Amino acid sequence: MKLLSFAIAALIAGASNGVFAADNSSLQVAAQTRDSVWNAVAVDDAGHIYVAGPRWTGSRGPAVAELDAAGNANPYPDKAWNVETTTVSPGKHFVNVNAIHRDDHGGLWVVDAGVTGFGGSVIPGAAKLVRIDIATKKVTRVYVFGSDIARTHSYVDDVRFHGNHAYLTDAGDAGLIVLDLDSGKARRVLNDSPGTHATPGREIVLDGNVIRAPDGSALQVQVDPLEVSPDGQWFYFASLEGPWSRVETRWLDDASLSDAELQKHVEPWIDLPPVGGTTMDHQGNLYFTDLAANALRRVTPDRKIETILVDARLHWVDAPTIDKNGSLYLPVPQMDRVALFHNGQSQIQWPVQLFRLDDLRAQTSTP
Repeated sequence: MKLLSFAIAALIAGASNGVFAADNSSLQVAAQTRDSVWNAVAVDDAGHIYVAGPRWTGSRGPAVAELDAAGNANPYPDKAWNVETTTVSPGKHFVNVNAIHRDDHGGLWVVDAGVTGFGGSVIPGAAKLVRIDIATKKVTRVYVFGSDIARTHSYVDDVRFHGNHAYLTDAGDAGLIVLDLDSGKARRVLNDSPGTHATPGREIVLDGNVIRAPDGSALQVQVDPLEVSPDGQWFYFASLEGPWSRVETRWLDDASLSDAELQKHVEPWIDLPPVGGTTMDHQGNLYFTDLAANALRRVTPDRKIETILVDARLHWVDAPTIDKNGSLYLPVPQMDRVALFHNGQSQIQWPVQLFRLDDLRAQTSTP
């Protein structure tokens, strides 16, 4: 498979295709917490900020929260969905939320991996996709994934949309999930394929150290980041370690195709280093966080790489988002520092912060 391997070389050399366009003072602290490990953020058109994080990180606050004007995290959509209990059906409360994503139709979507913990097993009936109506703060739809979709060692990771389909990545049991939002029927595709399985030998490095699983092996995360092009034609995906592939959404949506037939339509897109999270703007620019470099970079539609900012505070930035004003929100959960990866002793440097970078378009010009 021929990959655009020039990309990593460009990044190591300082992203010669782009510029360090934003100075460090451009980063503003939008919110911070000493209770929770926020790895996900969403912002609605009214400027309301929503945050979330999985409980296995040691978070003590709500699994999903809306921040008030004072920066306090209030359970969202209500306390009932945020209870930590085994007496409530796992399909009716958040177990281990890994992602939130706002759609263009007034909905906030919550991806609940439904696992006992990172590297653990899926609790029957707990892995789900939940839609909340932002205007009413009411849950309007819950898609629970059965054991044929969210397998024992699955980790349903994130979601994107096109038309009446949702696409989700499984970072535990490598594969993609295609969900028909009308019928509620889900399918697994590209199971353990070259594009969804972590590539051996590509290590996740932060501060010069290889991140290791509790058993001492180099941590490997299967298919994790994903995006859909603004026109809805392309679906982009990769393991956390890279490289990236793409496939047209029309082929993903075709339930008649076998995995082997679908694989024929998958093509290499770009070779990026391990990323913490990504988002794509309406122009098709992919913003990604380069874990090894504590950097924010972007890939333009013609696959040029630009560096926006390098800052030690951007230590494992996870899933960013762009608001309607073009501001980029960057949650910094420091995932490699959670107790799981340090013999039960958290190394998180509190507070966990959510940064905002304003006027993003003006700060990413190319010479």
